[in-house]
Amino acid sequence: MYMHEITAIAGAYKKRKRVGRGKGSGHGKTCGRGHKGDGSRSGFALPLTYEGGQMPLFRRLPKRGFNNANFTTRYEVVNVSQLERLFEDGAAVGVQELYVAGLLDSQASRVKILGDGELTKKLNVSAHKFSKSAEQKISGCGGTIKVVA
Repeated sequence: MYMHEITAIAGAYKKRKRVGRGKGSGHGKTCGRGHKGDGSRSGFALPLTYEGGQMPLFRRLPKRGFNNANFTTRYEVVNVSQLERLFEDGAAVGVQELYVAGLLDSQASRVKILGDGELTKKLNVSAHKFSKSAEQKISGCGGTIKVVA
């Protein structure tokens, strides 16, 4: 066997479809897209859930059961290391102050203070919830904690 006798495996490579190259090619004029409608337009993609206009399966099935996620209480968390960095010694820290400092997304947020990091300043912190380690660190520096209802 010589180099010039080696050929590609039959059927391993398929030529790409060249559309819009005249009637004789079999893919001229509408280029295999038919006439009008969504499928003839560029950028059209049929949704995976589409069932030809029939009511889709996910809409035919009833919504059932209870989901506790609808009733969870979500908290935005703030660490004592962030309080150390942003507030002065003896400062009163509440939800409003945390929002102004950029630690909360909204003034209506519920806040939980966590004990990650070190605290050396005496702070008077009021929030909706505190972790045990955060309570110890704030109290250990002579600060006070207040649970907001």
